Order: sequence, then structure tokens, then C-alpha cells
Amino acid sequence: MVRLIGSAILAALLVGLAACSSDMGKETRQQTDSRAKPVEPETTDRSTNSASWDYVALGDSLAAGVRAHRGYVARYADYIATDTGASVRVVNLGQSGQTSSQLLDALRNDQSMRRNLRGAEIITFNIGINDLGRAGEDYANGTCGGNDNRRCLRTAVERVKGNWDAIISELLRLRSTDEAVIRTAGIGYTPRVEEVFKPYLDEVDRHIATTAAEKEIPYAQPYLDEEHINPDGVHPNDSGYKVIADRLRALGYSPFMAIAKTTR
Repeated sequence: MVRLIGSAILAALLVGLAACSSDMGKETRQQTDSRAKPVEPETTDRSTNSASWDYVALGDSLAAGVRAHRGYVARYADYIATDTGASVRVVNLGQSGQTSSQLLDALRNDQSMRRNLRGAEIITFNIGINDLGRAGEDYANGTCGGNDNRRCLRTAVERVKGNWDAIISELLRLRSTDEAVIRTAGIGYTPRVEEVFKPYLDEVDRHIATTAAEKEIPYAQPYLDEEHINPDGVHPNDSGYKVIADRLRALGYSPFMAIAKTTR
């Protein structure tokens, strides 16, 4: 049964593993540069508002914008500038292949990240797909464990859920929802998920939606079609990243603005 899983289907759950391959050096270098020197989105309009907002993005290759000219972070930053009139400085700390454990560790120990978050007016984050992806690789190799070869998938789900709760707690210690626009996106965006993996992906997404609501963090779950996926079968293309940015935009900008402009 394991050998019947197509490589393209499996790849949909191995987002981070594909993003960490050697041909991702360019994106990695761009990410390092973004951390060292925050960049402003090209369409930021400084003329209509004197406010200046710092936008810190956290997450994996989805946040990093891998395999597209412009990812959802840059697009969302432009929406913020257009809708509010504020100038927006982007600090994109997304890292291809990052797991929930790695993000949690960075939140607790990376002092530069913590400083950026303490001063941020906008924060977005997405995480978890790589935890499931690594378990999915073990499943495909027949080394997942348990009588059904799915133990590692169950373990990954519990790990993501525990880390997710801890990540939110760390974020809210650094910046509250009264002080910043904090938004998150679900991980079930891809249309290419083998049926065996879907229950585990859905369980994580339900947990993300539930805990985000409990903590009053608006949540976007972008569902992408085939037309929104890159030819690599893994990452969104430019139109896919736009869908994600559009979903975030539709959530508005509370506590600063209750309703966003939704004209396209």
C-alpha cells in the first residue's frame, strides 16, 4: 500500500522537506537578508497617514514565499498600507522547512526575534505542515511504527497541538491582541493530500481554529485549487499566495481598524 502513494501526492504533505532541498539556497539567502535588514513593500503609501507599523511574519516556507515572485507576506503588507494609509516595514522571519518545535524554540530563545515581536503592530504566523510532512515520509518508508504504520502521524499531531498552544502563549507574552494585529493561517491549504493523511491534517486544523478563537486571534483557512499550486506540486504559485493574502485581508485590522477594504 505504501508504494502506491504517488510522489506528487506525498509531496503535498512534505512542503518543508521539498523547500529545504539544495535548490532553495536563493530563498534562504533572501530570508537571511530580510531578517538582517527589514524591507518595505513596494506599494506602501506614506502620504495618507503618518503612522508607521512594523509587520513581523513567522512560519515555514509558506511565510517565506517560496516558489513565487511575491509571497502572501509581501502582498498582505501592501493591503495593510492600502487599507490603512500607514507605512509598513516588513520583517519576514519565515524559514523554509521550519517545524513547530523549531519555531517555539526560536520564540523562547532568539532575542532578535523577541525584540522584533515586542515592537510589532502586525504579526502573522503559520506552522505545522513540516511536522506532518516528516511523519508522512516515515509512513511512506514503512517506518512510522505501530501495527498500522501510523504511530508517527498520531505523534506528530499531538506534538503540533502542544507546540501550537505554547507558541500562542509565547506570542501573547510578547504582544497582546490589544496592542497588535495578530493573525494566523491554517495548514490545510493544499488540494493534493492523500486520503490517509487527511484526518491528521484536519485534526491539526481544527485545533488551530479552536485555539485561535479562544485567544481572540482571527484565523484564515485558505483552500486552494489546482490552479493556485506551483508546478512543483507543493507550494502555492503567485495566485495562490494572493488567495492567502486576500483571506487575511478580509479579517480586518482590529484593534486598529475593525473592517478592511475588500475591493479588488
